[in-house]
Amino acid sequence: MFHKIKSVSPLPDFRLSVQFCEGVTKLYDVKPLFEKLPVFSSLKENPAEFGCVSVDVVGYGIIWGDELDLSCDELWEHGETVDTPFDGLMALSDATELWGLNESTLRKAISYGKLVNGVDVCKFGKQWVVSVNAMNREYGAGAR
Repeated sequence: MFHKIKSVSPLPDFRLSVQFCEGVTKLYDVKPLFEKLPVFSSLKENPAEFGCVSVDVVGYGIIWGDELDLSCDELWEHGETVDTPFDGLMALSDATELWGLNESTLRKAISYGKLVNGVDVCKFGKQWVVSVNAMNREYGAGAR
């Protein structure tokens, strides 16, 4: 299964903080790749380039320009899961994609009280956020 990436941030010592749409954050150490895959040594030689990491267009990997990339599976499998205050939370749009639902289905679930505002979901500005636990409870383990 693919684990779609929401965001990536470079950290000191050639580490990355990777946030996945499932509401999980992982730390990934790039240093072992310097020996294993010599093409990555360019990041070691040019640390400023390391800081230019971004999520690829579809979210199934990260990229450094057109030359280097890492897949979401590599980051998921070899990243170290870390606890954050945002664990288990995801945008409603991500939940609809992961569970294969229509966004109107979730909006109706909120309006009918199936997903309780302030408990299961919360609105920040124009963006609704839902807990993975609530999605698993109401719609089954679709995200995993």
